[in-house]
Amino acid sequence: MFGPIRTGEGNGRLPRWVTGKPAPLGAGHEVRARLRGAGLASVCEEARCPNLADCFGRGVATFMILGDTCTRRCGFCAVAHGAPAPPDADEPARLAGAALGMGLRHVVVTSVDRDDLADGGAAHFAATVAALRATLPAATVEVLTPDFGGRGESVDRVADARPAVYNHNLETVARLQSVARPDGDYRRSLAVLARVKARHPRMWVKSGLMAGLGETDAELDAAFRHLRDAGCDLLTLGQYLRPGRDQLPVARYLEPADFARLKARALEMGFAHVAAGPRVRSSFNAGPVLAALAGASNNLFGRARGMHPGAPENG
Repeated sequence: MFGPIRTGEGNGRLPRWVTGKPAPLGAGHEVRARLRGAGLASVCEEARCPNLADCFGRGVATFMILGDTCTRRCGFCAVAHGAPAPPDADEPARLAGAALGMGLRHVVVTSVDRDDLADGGAAHFAATVAALRATLPAATVEVLTPDFGGRGESVDRVADARPAVYNHNLETVARLQSVARPDGDYRRSLAVLARVKARHPRMWVKSGLMAGLGETDAELDAAFRHLRDAGCDLLTLGQYLRPGRDQLPVARYLEPADFARLKARALEMGFAHVAAGPRVRSSFNAGPVLAALAGASNNLFGRARGMHPGAPENG
């Protein structure tokens, strides 16, 4: 079982293994300026990601399409919620241009939930993947999608655009879904992943979980097994950190040894790659992970057929 919480939120301090060393902003100002100039949003900023300085400092970002306002209100998320603006038809081209200007060789694209749209935003996702492949033919693309309200045709439309990686986050264990994701559904999320793997067996399927919301060892084990049963290849597991006072409190802080043990258990279940640690997030170091998988297999595109060749190093 996990050890007790060593440092709680009551004293306003995080454990030393969570905070780490401050990352230099480096190219961060240029990344921000490029995003602003192109009228683009990043989940790094909108969700108050703790790795923002690290990623921006390395000249990378995770693009967030379909606006910066979500139609859902998850208990862990800092992204604004409300009534979003209509999709911007020019956004895919501007995003591809920004990715080209940033010199990205692996591009990660996510979105807010768009339950106001008939297809949940799937057509916009597909158009973005197409624009990226046309503009950066040597780059790989990773999508992190919502559940599209369980619409199978929407999942198919994005998967059929042939991203290198299809990611949809389970976020937390079954028992905590109603608290963390009141508009989401555990089985529906697993069905999204299973549908992608069944339709595109050679595509990398990925999902992410947070730890520290009050889940147990046994519940995490069950979530790992359910993800594997759905065909999930890649797993991320990170410490939940409360982004603001309006979000759920942290129930516990896992230590590095806990994450190492959980990673070992997940790998034993057959995941091709597991990233687990206090600051691990869905898209953090996504490019190097994909590059490592390509090196290990000697032919990434033997698995991900239909994509353009390239050796992603960024992301």
